[in-house]
Formats: sequence, structure tokens, C-alpha cells
Amino acid sequence: MTAIPTSTSVSESAVISAPLSQVWHLIKLQSFHRFWSAIKTAEYVKEPSTSPETDIVKWTFKDGTVLEVKLEEHSAIDHFITYSVIDANPAISYSSVVSTIRCYEVTTGEKEGSTFVTWSGHFSSDADAGVIEDARFKRQEALANLAATVTKK
Repeated sequence: MTAIPTSTSVSESAVISAPLSQVWHLIKLQSFHRFWSAIKTAEYVKEPSTSPETDIVKWTFKDGTVLEVKLEEHSAIDHFITYSVIDANPAISYSSVVSTIRCYEVTTGEKEGSTFVTWSGHFSSDADAGVIEDARFKRQEALANLAATVTKK
């Protein structure tokens, strides 16, 4: 059986009716369980205080999946984080993925005062169409959860 050729990148976005400061406050690997309903717990594996150059957080999902994610880059000035999955149980079917979440303040128009959020993922070439579609669905779900969390405050 031949694999269906597919893009190995995914990008989802949302305009969230909340100020940038409220949204950005939750965009920390150790805080994802506070907004993403699929995650049961998020806890440090390596604390920044013990290893300042390496933040590793374990996400335990409600379905039993466990991912260890490593913070690759963080900018409080440009409001983005980049992270990679470094371990998974059960094992994932692809070699790697690097994801970035970016937040932008909406400064004009009818959505002024809102936050535009993008969440991209770049997978290794062995990721198939099912992996990409699953990542798309999960990002859509998480962005909807993020919007619901910050707008109910």
C-alpha cells in the first residue's frame, strides 16, 4: 500500500475575544491543562530553576497518553513559544514535531482588544495524512478551549 503524499505542516488560528495579556498568561507548557480540556495534568520533568536552559514538561492526557515536551524557544517580547515532543507513551508514529504558538494583539477594527493566536506544527517527513489531520483537530479543539477559558473570566 502506498502512502498518500501530504503536507507535513499544520497551522490553525483563532481570534479570541480577550486581551493579549489574558491569553498570553496561559501560553506556558506547564499551564496547558488550565485551558486544554484534553490534558489532565501538566507538570515539570525538569524545573527551570534546576536546569535553566531546559524546560521539560510532562502532559498527561485524559485518554492516558503521556507526552514530554521541551521548550525550544520563548519570547515574552514577541509573545510566542516553540516546543518539541521528546518522548511519548504510547510511542508516536513519526520521528519528530516542532510546534509554535504565537499571540498577536488586535489593534484596530471591530475585533480591537482581542488576540489573534496561531498554532503551527512542522512534522518529520514520516508523518502521514492521519497524523496531520489529528494535529489539525487537536489544535482547533485547544484554541476553542483557550477562547472559552479566557472569555469566562
